[in-house]
Amino acid sequence: MINYATWAAISDGVGKRLTAAQLAVSLGLDVKTVRHWIGRPYTPRQPVRRPSKLDPFKGRIVGWLDAHPLSAQQVFQRLCDNGYAGGISIVKDYVRAVRPRPREAFLTLAFAPGDVAQVDWGEFGTIAVGDTRRRLSFFVMVLAYSRQMYVEFTLSQTMEQFLAAHVNGFNALGVPKKVMVDNLRCAVLRHARGEAAQFNPRYLDFARHYGFEPVACAVAKGNEKGRVERGVGYVKVNFLAGLELPDFAALNPAAQVWIESVANVRLHRETHRRPVDLWAQERAQLQAVNPRPFDVGRVLVVRANRQFRVTFEANRYSVPARFAGAQITLKAYPDRLCIYHGEDLIARHARSFERHRDIEDPDHPKALVAQRRHARDAQVLGRFLALTPLAVRYYAGLVERRGQALVHVRKIVALADIYGDEAVVRALTDALSFEAFSSEYVAHLIKARSRQLPQASPLTLMRRQDVLELELPPADLSAYSGFDRINSMGASDGHD
Repeated sequence: MINYATWAAISDGVGKRLTAAQLAVSLGLDVKTVRHWIGRPYTPRQPVRRPSKLDPFKGRIVGWLDAHPLSAQQVFQRLCDNGYAGGISIVKDYVRAVRPRPREAFLTLAFAPGDVAQVDWGEFGTIAVGDTRRRLSFFVMVLAYSRQMYVEFTLSQTMEQFLAAHVNGFNALGVPKKVMVDNLRCAVLRHARGEAAQFNPRYLDFARHYGFEPVACAVAKGNEKGRVERGVGYVKVNFLAGLELPDFAALNPAAQVWIESVANVRLHRETHRRPVDLWAQERAQLQAVNPRPFDVGRVLVVRANRQFRVTFEANRYSVPARFAGAQITLKAYPDRLCIYHGEDLIARHARSFERHRDIEDPDHPKALVAQRRHARDAQVLGRFLALTPLAVRYYAGLVERRGQALVHVRKIVALADIYGDEAVVRALTDALSFEAFSSEYVAHLIKARSRQLPQASPLTLMRRQDVLELELPPADLSAYSGFDRINSMGASDGHD
């Protein structure tokens, strides 16, 4: 059997009036083969199909695959259970033939310098934040032309984190004409198949501020932003895999070192150039960052409780005590919380990513404490003035002569609780007469009067005659006998 090219050569030779023998010599064929094909149309030989052990089972295989998405191994096992005695290779080939895997073809997208940046979120397990574990997220921005990359790790994927990461990426790379996003909730509210995307108004305001056009990928067309998706995978494999960091605070500094020393200086497998070198060419086509910052804060309207606290992401933050029960506005930033009453900023806190924490500004309860102290002082002063009409004069003297009159008032009221009002009134009367204005003097007077003196024993009067008639026992002078001996010795020595 000859192929089509040989048949065509035979036909051309016949047209040039070559004989069968001449064609056979030039083509290296048998002359009989040449004569057979002269003047005949080309018909390729049909292969002779030999029967297969699988033939009796092919109908069943198709039925099984229509009913269930079985693997070739599962089909082979069922065939063996039904008496099949052949190998698995032919089964795999037939399953592949009757159930071909659809493969979608994609066009290679080309981008001009400074035209497009692609952004997306990535996730990688959890990380410890204090005694809490939080989902670890990271934002990736890739310039579509140069593949220059920016990476930022966060503990949430909220709007304020999304916009702030954009700004940081623009500061690092420059602002492109377009930013291509997947159908993220922060950027796209709705994008039905075949319809234009409905962007988040907040993201549109942000885009107008920095001068780029947002572009949403078509539904289920992730290949349109394949550069950033490959960037997300590259971060996971090359940076995060096997990385051990003590806490979240060390993550972004480490990522910055990795970007500068690895990611942006590697030889890219598609461009065969270093991203940093292509970015040097691309920078002239990128826009400068708007020097006027965009307010990325997320706004929430909340109400402070009776403990003058507002709750945000399972944490409680204090406000000045006078705003207890008031409706206030909270603005959440990636690193802080700002709290407003009307247009007035009333509180500011560092944002906590732990949970169930009570975060208080020491100044916030001071007004309440002072108010309660004043109330207690007024109550104590009223109690003091009610003791006696003279208390007013005594208090005036305390104010005039003592620096902290209320301190003395509190002590005097405490004395009244211990010794009674009557004792304190007597002491105040005496102290006022001596112009002694002091709680210590009042206490001294009270204690002096409260001392219990011993009662005198009854006086017994005796007559003089009775004293003379007393009979006393003779005294025992034996203890003094030694003194006579000593005196006599002294006399013998000539001492007078």
